[in-house]
Amino acid sequence: MDDKKHYKSKYLRALADYQNFEKRVKEEKDQIIKNANGDLILRLLPFLDSLDKAEIFVKDEGLKLVRDQLLKVLVEAGLEEIPVLGKEFDPYSAEVVDMVEGEKDNIVVEVLRKGYKFNGKVLRVAQVKVSKKIVKN
Repeated sequence: MDDKKHYKSKYLRALADYQNFEKRVKEEKDQIIKNANGDLILRLLPFLDSLDKAEIFVKDEGLKLVRDQLLKVLVEAGLEEIPVLGKEFDPYSAEVVDMVEGEKDNIVVEVLRKGYKFNGKVLRVAQVKVSKKIVKN
């Protein structure tokens, strides 16, 4: 009887180890896929930037449709814009390209390039202009 319990215990431990291994492999595979998607989306962002700029100068419904479709696919994949305009400058979500005179210090007054998160992590920081309060004597 002792041998029976011993082998059953070994079997149950081996089974638990295998199930943990399967779970770990699945999690690693999911993480690899997420990282690969993030790399692809990062490479697509310049196209989205170009469509955003073109939309400013060319008022074309087809252009807007293509931009909106691309953005929809990227958002469904986990992309989200980092809202920075009008907010206090945060070095983790934006990079200062220029400082301009303003009423308050460190407020984002213009976004030169949008920043994005992918699945909750910063994928690309925004490039912004930030206000600097000038004290006049």
